[in-house]
Amino acid sequence: MAKKQTPLRIIPLGGLDGIGKNMTAFEYGNDMVLVDAGLMFPDDEQPGIDLILPDYSYVLENEEKLRGIIITHGHEDHTGSLPYLLMDLARKVPIYASKLTLGFIEGKLAEHRLRSPKFRDVSNGTHVNLGAFSIDFFDMTHSIPGALGVYMRTPAGSVLHTGDFKLDQTPIDGVTPNYQAINRFSTLGIDLLLSDSTNATRPGFTQSESAVGPALRHIIKNASGRVIVASFSSQIHRLQQICDASVAVGRKVVVTGRSMVQNTKIARDLGYLKISQDDIIDAFDAGDIPDDKVVVLCTGSQGEPMSALSRMANGEHRSFTITANDTVIISANPIPGNEKSVQGIINALSKIGCAVYDKSTTLVHVSGHGSQEELKLMLAMTKPKYFMPVHGEAVHLRAHAKLAQQMGMGADHIFVADNGDTLEMRGGKVSWGKPVESGVVYVDGLSITDADPVVFRDRQKLASDGIVTVVSTVSLRKKEVRDVEVSCRGVSFSADDISREAQERVKAHLNKQLSKEAMSLETLRKGSRNTLSNYLWDQTRTRPMVIPFVMEV
Repeated sequence: MAKKQTPLRIIPLGGLDGIGKNMTAFEYGNDMVLVDAGLMFPDDEQPGIDLILPDYSYVLENEEKLRGIIITHGHEDHTGSLPYLLMDLARKVPIYASKLTLGFIEGKLAEHRLRSPKFRDVSNGTHVNLGAFSIDFFDMTHSIPGALGVYMRTPAGSVLHTGDFKLDQTPIDGVTPNYQAINRFSTLGIDLLLSDSTNATRPGFTQSESAVGPALRHIIKNASGRVIVASFSSQIHRLQQICDASVAVGRKVVVTGRSMVQNTKIARDLGYLKISQDDIIDAFDAGDIPDDKVVVLCTGSQGEPMSALSRMANGEHRSFTITANDTVIISANPIPGNEKSVQGIINALSKIGCAVYDKSTTLVHVSGHGSQEELKLMLAMTKPKYFMPVHGEAVHLRAHAKLAQQMGMGADHIFVADNGDTLEMRGGKVSWGKPVESGVVYVDGLSITDADPVVFRDRQKLASDGIVTVVSTVSLRKKEVRDVEVSCRGVSFSADDISREAQERVKAHLNKQLSKEAMSLETLRKGSRNTLSNYLWDQTRTRPMVIPFVMEV
């Protein structure tokens, strides 16, 4: 009887406050399964940060329960935190994913010098038992091959997790969503549905990936010079269409950009990307081929400053420089927060004079996520008793919840959660549970740290107003100031114009302080900083960061 009362706990640790860092823990008694381990890329509010990870401390605290890690597909927002998690785990935990997803993960782990992971290749129809969890995998269609949904049964009830999906009836690889499996699970009973909410605010249906092919082929065929196509390196369906269009019009494909080279090699080795060895060439050999016979496949669709596309546009790429005779296709959608960067690269390309195509002008990109009608169809097929929208910002989650209500589901059966919130399932009934510790972890170079708003505030201040240092040498015994030097970096005013007066102001203040009894170096430091900061505000109406040094001689 006691076992029946044990709840299944559903704990989203990431993915409910933006598009990225997806991670959800499922815990039943002494068994735990983790679905996805993603990351998010920083925006302008996190200067200097390389990556943002979910706070998975709850998983580490319960590591002895962890029976396996399931990765639904190979995108960074579902795989990116895996290397960091595996480094923090004390033991090797099996990773369940499709062949292509495991290939991408293996490359990622090799970069972190993580060897011999416990990979478990799963595919449509695979069944595994992980402790109290009985798990079935089924095909879903997304913008990458090998995307899987997950159906799990426990003594407390059942859950279906869609993963990222759209209901594409004409996918590039011919693998449609496994509707039969979804309906079979519905017949068995789905107590709780976790469904992708990315496009919950977009009406209608998402266009098929195959709709992009004709537009790409038309542009490539009619271009007079080279064609440079920027896309996500993991978007294998898109890369396949670019390769097919290039070969069809007699052009060779050149691959450049570290992740693009790596991922296309993995996809070709595993049979997911099909192009003859004769039609794909090294960037170093492209100089011997006429411009109108080349298509360059590269990274940089998000305007990343160090990507291949940015370096080509700036004349810093070792093999290619974009000219007015070239055609550039940006075949991707800007990730929220990257819109400025993407527009910046489009403007830079426009100044060069080359032709630029993106989704705003031509059908060179379609989403890999289902729109409202597809989300309704998923709700209709699965017939869940309870529903928790996942994978999205707050506006997407609430829009998805509203769709479920339109489908007839009661508001009390819909759970719009935040990271760290917990649902508990007993006998197929779902209720709120006790929240767990959650948040984000920042990767900054080699350091991995919790959020520190002071660091970000300092970096933003340095970026916006610059830095001024004031170095003073004093004699506490003689109570006199020997010397004061002021230097500026990154300031908008002329340092020469204010340095002499600034030095005199600081010197006068220090002399005044030194005339008092028992004056410490720390007090002198604070005084020199405040004096200089106030002087700079009066003269320039800016507040650069002031760093004072006071040395006793």
